[in-house]
Amino acid sequence: MPGEHLSPAELAAREGVSLATVYEWNYRGTGPRYFRPAGGSNGAARYRLVDVEQWERDRLVSQEPVGRAR
Repeated sequence: MPGEHLSPAELAAREGVSLATVYEWNYRGTGPRYFRPAGGSNGAARYRLVDVEQWERDRLVSQEPVGRAR
């Protein structure tokens, strides 16, 4: 179904980073989970949208209010 998977370029655009950064994430294992479709002509990675959304949630930072200085 269209929209369920992102290409590396689509992931880069979504995250506001360069395509090189996405490839670096893949190399280092720090980006969202991905797969390579069987029989794909170029073997390019694909990212399931649900995995990208989970990866984004996992990266959320909660900030506690800073106490007053004494």
